[in-house]
Amino acid sequence: MRAKTVLGAGLATAAAGLILGWPAWAVVTWARYGRATHDPGRDPLLDRYLPTYDVAEVHETRVAAPAARTYSVAMTTGLQRSAVVRAIFRARELLMRVHDGGDGWPPGGIVAQMRAWGWGVLAEEPEREIVLGTVTQPWRGDVQFRALAPDEFAAFDRAGYVKLVTALAVEPLGADASRFRVETRVAATDATARVRFRRYWAVFSPGIRLIRLAALRVVRRDAERRPPVVGR
Repeated sequence: MRAKTVLGAGLATAAAGLILGWPAWAVVTWARYGRATHDPGRDPLLDRYLPTYDVAEVHETRVAAPAARTYSVAMTTGLQRSAVVRAIFRARELLMRVHDGGDGWPPGGIVAQMRAWGWGVLAEEPEREIVLGTVTQPWRGDVQFRALAPDEFAAFDRAGYVKLVTALAVEPLGADASRFRVETRVAATDATARVRFRRYWAVFSPGIRLIRLAALRVVRRDAERRPPVVGR
């Protein structure tokens, strides 16, 4: 119950900041940009592909379900299950003046959707963690994501881009509980990209954070509701 209350409060607080305090949030985010601290060993899989970065976001929640079930739900639950996420995607389309002819929601769970949008799988520890990466220019209205092979991604340094990695990870907390974590890191490839992404991040980071919190809430809810598999 406490985990639900904390995460719900986090969503409510983030939503209030998005609606009422966006200008102030943007100023603070601009000022703090580039101060992400490197924590060696926190996530070796992420460190393998983006050990230094300009931005790091970590969101997590406790789930009253075994780790294997939580991970399965995280892999099969689509982002569109959340009304908050749907609203944020629509708001971005309006702000960026993007006119998408489709509904924007590929079939499948979060990983399948990210891959359909142009992310690639960089590494996976079965039933524990998956790391996805992409290179892009998110400040463009019609943003294009580009997946690269793991070695290509690690070496990518073409000017004018940012590299993004996202980890979906589950940590067991005993037989019937687990922790679900979403961690994202971003690094610009040159000074020009850093300036452009800094502006983008200052404006859009509240919505991006809300998406992460909403995804945590949906995965936790579905994992706790899904009946256990006999024999597991």
